[in-house]
Amino acid sequence: MSLNISSKILSLPGQRVKQVQHDLALQRLTIHCKRDRRYRAIDPSSNEAANINRYLRRTIRDVPLCGFECYLEVELAQVVTTCGRRLMEACEFVDTGNRYTQRFCQLVSGLCRHMSISTVSRHLKLRWETVKNMDKFHLEKTLPALNPEKLIDLKYLGVDEVARAKGHDYMTVIYDMESGHLIGVETGRKAEVLTAFLKRLPAQTAENIEAVAMDMGPAYQKSVRECLPNADIVFDRFHVMQNYSKAMSNQRRIEFRKADRAGKEQLKGTHYLLLKNADKLNDKQANKLQTLLENNSNINTLYILKEQLQALWNAGNYDAMMNALEQWCDIAEQTNMLYLKKFAKSLRKHSVGICNYGKHGLTSARIEAGNVSIGMIRKRARGIKDTEYFKLKIRQSSMPDEQSMFYGSH
Repeated sequence: MSLNISSKILSLPGQRVKQVQHDLALQRLTIHCKRDRRYRAIDPSSNEAANINRYLRRTIRDVPLCGFECYLEVELAQVVTTCGRRLMEACEFVDTGNRYTQRFCQLVSGLCRHMSISTVSRHLKLRWETVKNMDKFHLEKTLPALNPEKLIDLKYLGVDEVARAKGHDYMTVIYDMESGHLIGVETGRKAEVLTAFLKRLPAQTAENIEAVAMDMGPAYQKSVRECLPNADIVFDRFHVMQNYSKAMSNQRRIEFRKADRAGKEQLKGTHYLLLKNADKLNDKQANKLQTLLENNSNINTLYILKEQLQALWNAGNYDAMMNALEQWCDIAEQTNMLYLKKFAKSLRKHSVGICNYGKHGLTSARIEAGNVSIGMIRKRARGIKDTEYFKLKIRQSSMPDEQSMFYGSH
């Protein structure tokens, strides 16, 4: 049947709808179009008007229409460039060489932000590789570039390492800790990776950076000291307490091995009770923990020192934090617990970076929030070995999800 549909509705500039076919068996709509001869053909290499060599028909997939799969059979011009090459004309609704409209790629990419590739593949009846490649193509085209050379007014940075899969393809992520924006995703986790990024910053920007939040790994510390001479290194509370939790768990295992039968019964099921904050425990858990603390002096000491260590960040300023930390380490070193002494030694080694929190009040909350998002990406993208695609997905996660995946922006 012949139709007269406005190009503003279908958004197919340069095409005129001639016929629509409905295949009930395949649940598919096919829209047949003919090129509107009033539109000039554009050379895709120069973006200038070009001579037409011939017209070719192409079938491309579009977003679903009225609940049916939708295909466009369009007529495109093959142009002759100034250097004699024959290329397909530049088209506003489909990229050269693609068999999918730009809005269909946008739909696929929008779905892939919230769903696994395999789910999108089944939902749209596409091959897994096709969905992944469409998402990657759309992200490469639409994500804003990360240009360290253009960064200005940076005060606080955050840096961390993430992996595409456990133990594989590590990457360094860099955040502007004031705005929360992701400003860098680099392949690798060695000092040279962060150094290369920091050296691309404008000299004035680098000089004005006051502090960098990170974990206690030595690689990133080396880069900051070399490239940001005016910046303090801040070790976050989360990483300090995480390391203390490991020391507590190791010491608890020692206590369990040397305990008698009654002591072992008391220690069973208390691992997470010791790690949880007291205000998060219910009455039954609190009573069980209290019984353990009353009957095991070493565990009681570990628990009290955990509470005191958490209070370190309430000291208010650098000097007060340093004094409190030194007192805490003195107490820990007077015990006979091996893992506690090792932790105290590490705490002294990193004391300046820990107490720099008193100067800047800087935490890695934004980094940890980003790591949660990256963890979701890793879960949805399970099986992907394309590191560049994974980096694009990380960059996408830092962008607001405002534009609809179904409707174009106006």
